[in-house]
Amino acid sequence: MAPPDDMFGDDDYPAYTMGRAAEITGASQDFLRRLDEAKLITPFRSAGGHRRYSRYQLRLAARAREMVDAGTALEAACRIIILEDQLEEALRENAQYKRQQETGTT
Repeated sequence: MAPPDDMFGDDDYPAYTMGRAAEITGASQDFLRRLDEAKLITPFRSAGGHRRYSRYQLRLAARAREMVDAGTALEAACRIIILEDQLEEALRENAQYKRQQETGTT
């Protein structure tokens, strides 16, 4: 397990309770549950079964809330965000592959 200092800098560390996550994102707790049902974010569970969210998950939730507030259906917003996230990852991997090809490393 990482030392506490390292965990707070980790975007994937589940540091936020559902109440705090709702407060940070400006969404209701029910909205966060619906994002879980739509498979946009899957919160971590504490030993007691409580939902815990990472900063990365909060960014996705905030983006979904913005899109829904602008009139996009929840399911469509979740699918768009998932596809955007996949595209970003593919572009990152492609750039890394190109750098490796240019330097001759594998």
